Amino acid sequence: MAATSDPTRTDPPPENAETAFGFDTGWRDPLLEELARTAYEAATAASEVLRAGAPGSGAAVTGLSTKISETDMVSDVDRSSEAAVNRVLLLRRPDDGLLAEEGSSRAGTTGVRWVVDPLDGTTNFLFGIPQYAVSIAAEVDGEPVVGLVLDPCRSEIWAAARGHGAFRNGSRCQVRPDPTSASEALVATGFAYKAAWRAWQGAVAARMLPQVRDLRRFGSAALDLSWVGGARFDGYYEWGLNPWDLRAGELVAREAGAEVRSYPNGTTVAATSGLFGPLCDLLGAAGAFDAPPAM
Repeated sequence: MAATSDPTRTDPPPENAETAFGFDTGWRDPLLEELARTAYEAATAASEVLRAGAPGSGAAVTGLSTKISETDMVSDVDRSSEAAVNRVLLLRRPDDGLLAEEGSSRAGTTGVRWVVDPLDGTTNFLFGIPQYAVSIAAEVDGEPVVGLVLDPCRSEIWAAARGHGAFRNGSRCQVRPDPTSASEALVATGFAYKAAWRAWQGAVAARMLPQVRDLRRFGSAALDLSWVGGARFDGYYEWGLNPWDLRAGELVAREAGAEVRSYPNGTTVAATSGLFGPLCDLLGAAGAFDAPPAM
């Protein structure tokens, strides 16, 4: 498939995993194909839960509670979406391991582990902001080999398999050309849920803002990483991501040509290859790689 040069181009959502992951590019790995089909089926099941429970659908939000802070929310929609994913995984791959944000966890015996965020962008979802996704990745021996990020608001599926490229709705995607300098880069970021952490991240952002074209904060790490791969952002950084926030989107970004790295203090950076070094230099000078405030 030809590379997609226009990131705003509208393609119909893929009707099957074969289209979503670009199987016609010459796959020869039965395990990857099985994992890709399972990820597609699980994400599609979860997206139906999100569509049915979204504000404006007529459904009332129930089971609302908080986790690490008063602003870190979870609802029955998160839990139901995770349950939908879990049902598919138990049916298709019952011996695999699982790590999911809302508590589903089990050890496996196959060397495969699924890493799942059933609703990445819960705050956006609860406030009716159309920027959230289902994020599903399969790891083999700790390395992501299949990743799928489903955006139900735009009917977009971002999919990647290791060594086979990244796709948006079945069309191959690639990162933007490197900007001439970091000052021309459009960079995405995100913030944590506790006030002291956000204050530190805000200070980093304040130092970064004059050094780049602009910063964007949309509230879904999985989509931010996918959008680096899909040429909507030049780069992205964020501190404090969990595996379920990161695994699927980082594979999409990498397979589209981005460099992605997580640093010892917990900051993850993704960018086009030519921008990565200059962006990390700016982030280092801004304090993004320092130890965060103790809680």
